[in-house]
Amino acid sequence: MNRKLVLEAPERSADGSGGYTETWATLGMVWAEVTARSGSERQVAGVPVSRVSYRIVVRGAPEGSTLRPSPDQRFREGARRFVIRAVAERDPRGQYLTCFADEEVAA
Repeated sequence: MNRKLVLEAPERSADGSGGYTETWATLGMVWAEVTARSGSERQVAGVPVSRVSYRIVVRGAPEGSTLRPSPDQRFREGARRFVIRAVAERDPRGQYLTCFADEEVAA
């Protein structure tokens, strides 16, 4: 665990027009081990976008804790954003959690 990440959760607010705006609220800081898994590139509106999948291991936290990551939350490291897609316990006692996350970067 050699990287300090910020765990964030989405917050939605009504925009007054029947829709909503989304902002990100900081839940806390976690130490993590970040390992790249695979990558790809695609075109979005004519702009190349690269996507890299990561395995991010953090210390376990009890169910219901704000420091327990869940899908659709994200980790932030400076300007980098890692969107969490799935979370699994790494060991039977739940001392560590493995988060599968994606980082997208527009070229």
